[in-house]
This record gives sequence, C-alpha cells and structure tokens, in this order.
Amino acid sequence: MKIYFKYLKILIKKELQYRTSFILLAVGQFFVPFIIFVGIYLLFLRFPNVGGWSLYEVALTYAIIHIAFSISECFGRGFDVFSTNIKSGTFDRILLRPRSTILQVFGTRFEFSRIGRLLQAIIVLIYAIYHLNIDWSIMKTITLMFMIISGIIIFIGIFMIGATFAFWTIEGLEVINIFSDGGRAMAQYPLTIYNKFIRKFFTFVIPLGTVNYLPLMFVLDKVNENKFIYMLTPLLGILFIIPCITIWNHGVKHYKSTGS
Repeated sequence: MKIYFKYLKILIKKELQYRTSFILLAVGQFFVPFIIFVGIYLLFLRFPNVGGWSLYEVALTYAIIHIAFSISECFGRGFDVFSTNIKSGTFDRILLRPRSTILQVFGTRFEFSRIGRLLQAIIVLIYAIYHLNIDWSIMKTITLMFMIISGIIIFIGIFMIGATFAFWTIEGLEVINIFSDGGRAMAQYPLTIYNKFIRKFFTFVIPLGTVNYLPLMFVLDKVNENKFIYMLTPLLGILFIIPCITIWNHGVKHYKSTGS
C-alpha cells in the first residue's frame, strides 16, 4: 500500500503540471451533474413531493449517491477502461508482477478531475442537511458515512464485473453502463418511487437500496421498529464486493493471453 500511495502522489503531481486543463475538466465535472440537480429542483417547483419524499430528502439521496459515484469513478477508473489493457496486451505484464491483479488494475488509471463532481455533491449534501430537521446522533452520523462507503464499493464492484467481460469480449460492454451510470441515475431518487421489480432488483441483486433507501429511512426517522436493522443495511451492501471479486478471479483464470 505504501507503493500505491506513492503512485497516487506522482499522478497528482502529473495532473498539476497542466493546471488549466485540470481546472477546466473539474469545472465541467461540476456543472454536468449540477444541471441534473437543477432539473430535480424544477420538478419539485411543480410537485410538492414525489412518492411522499420532499425536495430536501431527495437532495440528500442525490448527494450520497453522487459522492459515492464520483469517488468510485476517480479510484476505480482502471476497471472502467480495463478493455484497453486487454487489447494492448499490458495485462500480461500485470500477471507477471508479484502483486494482486486487483490492486494493480486499480493503479492503472485515476480521474482526479472528478473532484468537480464530488464538490457539487458535497454542496448539495450540505444544502439538504441544512433544510432537513434531522435529530443527529452518533449512530446516524456513522450510518451516513457507511452509506457513502457502501455506495463506493458497490459501484467499484459494478466496474469490476464490467471489466471481467473483457476477458471474453476484448471490447468493454456498454451494457454495464445500465448498472453504473444507469444505477447512479436511478438511485438518486428513493426506491419507493419505482415499481416492485425495480425495488427488488436494486436491493437484492445490485444492492443500491442499501445505500439510498433503507438506511435513509433510519436517518430520516421514517421507521419506528427494527431501527438497528435499517442502520446496518449499508454493511450488507458492502458484501456485494465478494461475488464481484470472485467473478474477477474467475475471469483472470480464463484469460488466454495475447501470446506476447
């Protein structure tokens, strides 16, 4: 891990060599998702609530998902563009090194310009918390932190599954964006506004419901019983990474190499 953090430091210095480009990219990353939130805000100017959720409650959901997604995109970008390693044959070199393939792929690509997306999500988070009358406690604060951590791990897990397909398809599959970008867009609203199939799929298959809905019920005091279970659901979402790692290792074992 010492080498990993040293590598991060080198990459940050590299990005800052071209400050203007970095700043412009970060600004662009700030405004693209911010326009999405403006759309949500305009929606609530027309309707007082959506599925029983107020603007500020949806804003809290939006902020948590976008914070998690921006961090996962920054540090998990290596998996998102992994197909380039297969096409160029660089994955062969990764296999020769005495380190975990997962750790090495993590280190192949970082997108620090995602700080713009992260900043706007933090601003929306502060905006939502300021307007919500939440009786904060240590447990609620810890739950909020675990919601973000769980979201980061789930999105990275989705990127890993998408990268694994490249062992057989060579090219990355755009269908995985249904669960990454599509999952982010879907999960910026509480799950109760969707039909039963969507709610079950994004709770028990892709467990974004353990990030944007179930623990949120605890934080917003929308449940009176089994509060402890709702509080712990982000930890169940973190377990999603286990099958993702298993699928990745299965793909690595079946990698045929480029013959180089």
